[in-house]
Amino acid sequence: MKKQPGHGGGKGRRPSEDHDLDHEIWRHTAATIEPLKRAKPRFHPASDAVKAGVPRPRPTAEAEKPAAKGRPAHVPEKAHPQARPRPASKTPDLQLFDRNSMRKLRGGRAEIEARVDLHGMRQDEAHAALRSFLFSCHRRGLRFVLVITGKGKTISRSPSDEGYGERERGILKRNVPRWLDEPELRAVVVSFTVAAIQHGGEGAIYVHLRSKNRL
Repeated sequence: MKKQPGHGGGKGRRPSEDHDLDHEIWRHTAATIEPLKRAKPRFHPASDAVKAGVPRPRPTAEAEKPAAKGRPAHVPEKAHPQARPRPASKTPDLQLFDRNSMRKLRGGRAEIEARVDLHGMRQDEAHAALRSFLFSCHRRGLRFVLVITGKGKTISRSPSDEGYGERERGILKRNVPRWLDEPELRAVVVSFTVAAIQHGGEGAIYVHLRSKNRL
């Protein structure tokens, strides 16, 4: 029988030769292999800052407070409504002169407590005198006073009246009732009427003043 090569006494390779061959192949392979390129690590600011020892910013007090449910985080304050000015009290209207008081004055059973004579004055003088007189009487608590206006006769122009035109005494008779109806004077005057003959008739006026405690 023929002997198989590598078996028994045939001429086969020795184990040491096989080991040297494997080693040679590995060296050749290792010399031709190129190392893989590693991917660059991604930058994480938060984690890298912590690693580097950088302290994190602390939240503010407003940020720490949770917003209430159903309400915005910041609610503006409501503006206070402006106070409305109180309406000025209405000055009372003049009334009709009381008949009983009129009878008493004409019959002398009611006293005329004060009087002022305006006739012969210029309009501005008479107006100022009337106001001063009535306010003074009201402060004193008087109730019935007499205002003398004159009966209204006209006089011709005189040298002293130059620049004013013809003066008319009756102008005070017409203007005094208008002045008594002014709001300021209505505050102290209840009513007025023509005086009786013994007190001046059409040239004088009875004035009924309000009680000073009723203003």
